[in-house]
Amino acid sequence: MLRITVQAEGEEVRMKLEGDLTGTWVRELEEAWRAMRRSWSSKPAYLDLAGVTRVDDAGRYLLALIHQTGARMVSNGPAMKDLLDSIDREWPFAPQEGRGWVAAAVG
Repeated sequence: MLRITVQAEGEEVRMKLEGDLTGTWVRELEEAWRAMRRSWSSKPAYLDLAGVTRVDDAGRYLLALIHQTGARMVSNGPAMKDLLDSIDREWPFAPQEGRGWVAAAVG
């Protein structure tokens, strides 16, 4: 199961994910991401991945595609940091100011 929460926070829009980014939940995230970007296209977006427990290959690929849009990704824990590092290595892009990913504790 994957819980997706979207809320505007100052100048950014946060999409908080909690649970497994696997199987059919990958498609749910893709649809939610597209809807959020249509509604909040004028604001930079970031994904809060601190509550993600598992990511399969399809989920990893979707995160890479979202990363390519310039979305910032925030996480904690060594496993998610390793995942974000590998996405950054395998699908690099020229970061823009205020964009990219950050591996940091989120509360």
